[in-house]
Amino acid sequence: MLTYILIGLAVVIVIFLIVASAQSSEFRVSRSTTVAAPAATVFGNVNDLHNWKPWSPWMKLDLNAKSVHEGAPAGVGASMSWAGNRQVGEGKMTIIESRPAELIRIKLEFFKPFKAVNTGEFTFKTEGDQTVVTWSMYGPNKFMGKVMGLIINCDKMIGCQFEKGLRDLKAIAENAKA
Repeated sequence: MLTYILIGLAVVIVIFLIVASAQSSEFRVSRSTTVAAPAATVFGNVNDLHNWKPWSPWMKLDLNAKSVHEGAPAGVGASMSWAGNRQVGEGKMTIIESRPAELIRIKLEFFKPFKAVNTGEFTFKTEGDQTVVTWSMYGPNKFMGKVMGLIINCDKMIGCQFEKGLRDLKAIAENAKA
């Protein structure tokens, strides 16, 4: 009887690993919102990493997290390193591309609780007197990411944080306009 249980367990594990390995080798999470403010106003709150504290959802998860700004004051070359609790972890983000009121691309380096290098991206599209802002993160989906993706809905988990951040960014940009 124990032999059959062990064989059954081994089959389940093998099937699980096969399904995990068949997952996409890349991931992408995106959320958008429409802001009643000019693209330049919204862009300025993202392009200067010093402006992230009031709207970034991760900065609110650990109010005692340490952050260090380096490089350019804003735009390409601006970077911020952080170290916080288990929810925030440790890492560094660097703006690698910045086109005014259009695009900001960020290299995201995570050191703790896991190591990874991904890309963050903000796009700004003017629609009349409003701006559609899209916040995305994408990168390689290595084997452990594929396994975790079968257990945890990473799109929902990260996307939920993006939605909070976009909501706060929207409020700040719309109040700046008033």
